[in-house]
Amino acid sequence: MAKTTREGTPLELEGDGLEIRLKEIGGDLTVGFFRLPEGTDMSEPLKGMPEDMCQCPHWGYILKGRLRMRTAQGDEEYGAGDAYYWSPGHVPVALEDTEFVEFSPTAEFREVIDHVKGGAG
Repeated sequence: MAKTTREGTPLELEGDGLEIRLKEIGGDLTVGFFRLPEGTDMSEPLKGMPEDMCQCPHWGYILKGRLRMRTAQGDEEYGAGDAYYWSPGHVPVALEDTEFVEFSPTAEFREVIDHVKGGAG
């Protein structure tokens, strides 16, 4: 059994209002607490990944705000109160200041985070 809180989860990335906190929980799953300010577009940080998109699946819940998820099949919007599954092949864009919590396979998500951090440095 394991648990964590947003405040008890280590900060992985931050800057310009963006905050990503990650902690491995339950074996091969990572919980993430995200804050994306309005206008955040992950297109550029994801460039160089296959199809220039996040290739990790995610399950989660939008606490606040609104996101547009770009996919090869078209865009879809998610807002506060939505529980979601995002399959591999997506790029998030924050339409409003957005907060969400999600669960992702640790190995796949670590590849994405390491890529994003490498581009940010």
